[in-house]
Amino acid sequence: MGCAVFTLLIVGLVAAQVRKEAESQEITRLIALERMWNQAQVSRDAAAVASMTGDKFIDTEFDGEVSDRGKFLAEFADPKFQPTTMSLDDVRVDLYSPSAIVTGSYHAKGTYSGKPYEHFGRFTDTWVYQNGKWLCVASHSSLTKK
Repeated sequence: MGCAVFTLLIVGLVAAQVRKEAESQEITRLIALERMWNQAQVSRDAAAVASMTGDKFIDTEFDGEVSDRGKFLAEFADPKFQPTTMSLDDVRVDLYSPSAIVTGSYHAKGTYSGKPYEHFGRFTDTWVYQNGKWLCVASHSSLTKK
């Protein structure tokens, strides 16, 4: 009896460790996707962002504007939009298999229609794991300082 309990305990501990390692890998992957998203914004690479968004993606901007996936991606191609900096801090990932909520703070800087902007804010992105990859299905941002 004691040996069976010990074996179950060891199996349980190993399974928990494997699960923690898998979660850690997913967290690392999601943070990397968020950083790739920001680099795609600076380089205005709509195709890269399109590959990271779900078909029903919805974006709510700091000013209350709501965009579907098509409108959101079209903004990347708009020559009036010239971002120069997009960085993240305090990124946190909460996994809810098969989805995840990523939150953090951001700093965005650039020009729009030739006028400079610099925003500091918070974001919440909702990611869903579908067909073997993470896709962002919703994004929301709010300003903390303009």
